[in-house]
Amino acid sequence: MKLNWHWKRFDELTADEVYTILCVRQQVFVLEQECLYLDADGKDRKGFHLLGYDSEEMVAYARILDANVSYKEVSMGRILTTAKARGTGVGIELMEVGLRHIENHYGKVPIRISAQSYLLKFYEKFGFRSTGKEYLEDEIPHTEMLRK
Repeated sequence: MKLNWHWKRFDELTADEVYTILCVRQQVFVLEQECLYLDADGKDRKGFHLLGYDSEEMVAYARILDANVSYKEVSMGRILTTAKARGTGVGIELMEVGLRHIENHYGKVPIRISAQSYLLKFYEKFGFRSTGKEYLEDEIPHTEMLRK
């Protein structure tokens, strides 16, 4: 699967892109993972959105927030691949492309994430390390991780 990647600030997104982002995030987090939460948390306007398209279908996404929005560091969240893209290497590509864009825009800065705990080894491949802070978020075990 060869993806086309788009890296945009919120005000650069089209109405169709915003709608697609919200639909895909709800599909993965609300329906598939059964997490009832307010996805529209007011933070989308304060960072970048990385969208990965297979043809015209968005199959990968991550939200990168400026420092001092969620954490004192730049953060990466709402990281997802759709069911169609899972197991194809798209998640690895998403992280590589995202980290490269972060470095190009912000420089070599620390990055903090809130990882679903079962994915710790996946994120460790990209230099993230557990901070030791573990918690339940929407009834799913999470671990805070930092990449220095």
